[in-house]
Amino acid sequence: MVFNPVQGLRNIFNTVTTTQIAYTKLAHWYKEVENTGLRAFNTIANIISLNYRSILNYFINRSTNASAESFNAKIKAFRAQFRGVRNTKFFLFRLTQLFA
Repeated sequence: MVFNPVQGLRNIFNTVTTTQIAYTKLAHWYKEVENTGLRAFNTIANIISLNYRSILNYFINRSTNASAESFNAKIKAFRAQFRGVRNTKFFLFRLTQLFA
């Protein structure tokens, strides 16, 4: 059977429920990626290796910071629309009116 790195990683995130099992499965996945020699996945494997503690936090309660990132993007787009902020109090007032 041929190792599919995408499907293997997807299975880890969809089925694993504890951080200990996730740590083990990610380590096995990393080894498999190294053994396949697929250079395209080396970058992803290295990122996972460097950030595994943060990634394992996902398995505690299965939450991400996607909503915070989305809100930050909205604030940046709003700020860019007005080419900067001159009056901080008014800027914060407008943010609360639009996004609260």
